[in-house]
Amino acid sequence: MSGDQALEELERMVDLALEELDRLRRRAAEADRRCAELEALLSSFRVGEEDPVATKARLTRLEAESQEMKARIEQGREGVERLLSRIRFLEDQQP
Repeated sequence: MSGDQALEELERMVDLALEELDRLRRRAAEADRRCAELEALLSSFRVGEEDPVATKARLTRLEAESQEMKARIEQGREGVERLLSRIRFLEDQQP
């Protein structure tokens, strides 16, 4: 693979990593929104406005989504680390 091809591949991979990070940031913002929703729900539950069964179901769903988000963020981090490793390697190969 020539230097130009390697740089093009690197640029493509960095673009993909940036897109993934952007997607993960959007999902994290959504998780934050849902967390705030849950806090409001729990607050209303304390004063007796919400059904405990519905609250439990919502909590279970949010906890599962939180675990999924954590796993996706970790995958994104690993991908970025691989890209950074390749970037460092390619930079070291430049004369």
